[in-house]
Amino acid sequence: MFVLMEDLLDKLKQLSYEEEALRRHNMRPLSRHYFALPTNPGEQFFMFCTLAAWLITKAGHRFEQPQEYDDPNAIISNVLSELRSFGRPVDFPPSKLKAGYGEQACYVLDCLAEEALKNTVSSWKRPVYPTEEREEEIIEDDAELMLNKMEENVVGEESDNEENFIDLNVLKAQTYRSDLNESARQEEILQSTTDAAEWNLEVERVLPQLKVTIKTDNKDWRIHLDQMHQHKDGIESFLKETRGYLDKLHNEISRTMEKINSREKYINNQLEHLVQEYCSAQALLSEAKEKYQEGSGGVTQRIKMLSEITEVLERVKQETEEKGSSMTDGAPLVKIKQALTKLKQETIQMDIQIGVMEHTLLQSKLTEKSNMTRDMHAAMIPEATVGVY
Repeated sequence: MFVLMEDLLDKLKQLSYEEEALRRHNMRPLSRHYFALPTNPGEQFFMFCTLAAWLITKAGHRFEQPQEYDDPNAIISNVLSELRSFGRPVDFPPSKLKAGYGEQACYVLDCLAEEALKNTVSSWKRPVYPTEEREEEIIEDDAELMLNKMEENVVGEESDNEENFIDLNVLKAQTYRSDLNESARQEEILQSTTDAAEWNLEVERVLPQLKVTIKTDNKDWRIHLDQMHQHKDGIESFLKETRGYLDKLHNEISRTMEKINSREKYINNQLEHLVQEYCSAQALLSEAKEKYQEGSGGVTQRIKMLSEITEVLERVKQETEEKGSSMTDGAPLVKIKQALTKLKQETIQMDIQIGVMEHTLLQSKLTEKSNMTRDMHAAMIPEATVGVY
């Protein structure tokens, strides 16, 4: 999926999608794994629909640009139908494309990009490689040496290539033979037959070719060694000049330090009594601070007690105000009067009930007494009298 997304991004860049598709909708360019990883499903789905519509139009088919509030199912079905019309197989459900990312989204866009490339690009040309220009060799005038000077310098130099070895015996034999040939030629040529003017012309013609140019290599250790020697000489020369100034400065600083020490001792001797007074004043100040701290501690305790007493006083004031307001209020008195009248009525009723009860009790007692007297009289009558009757 990630490889497919990278191929798709390359194809979109070949189709210049940034200029033709993204700038119309004010969208940002895609990343390498935009449709391969889930970041923002809504934004990814809109980007998928936009690119799919643009690729279908690039492939030669008419396709309306989808809007933000269109039905996603209808858009997906239209895109898949266009993909089938190109002859591409679709073996996955349309719901896989609703997320806007995944393997199916990359597959659809890749197929549409290939069809767009087939329609837009007719043939590919061979790549044209740029020709590399060789850098011109910079020849310094100071590096031009004559042949004889070069031969003197080359004798003292060591070869940097370890593979090139020179046999000294062979070299001695060659130089001995060349010396013999030269001596034989000099003995043969006792008198020159060439013209001096022609010789000078030939010398002027060949003289530029006899100059040997040596390019300075900054990586050579000999150059670094020469630079080190030059810097060392320069440092030594500058050190000779600056050492005198530094010595002079050191002497001046030492003299001023001695003067400062002597002045400090003199001032300490002159101000010794003032220093003692200052120390005593500092001691008195410390004592006063301690006393102040102790006093401030007592003040804070008393302030706390005062705050507690004021709270109690406020509470008592509130209670007295509540009691005073309740005493001046006439509502309780009215209630008491009403209660008294009610009690009087209730007492009257109770008195009446008590009188009625007493009357009934008296009647019952009287009846009981009359019955007792009657019974008593009936028991005292003699039997003779009773029989007579």
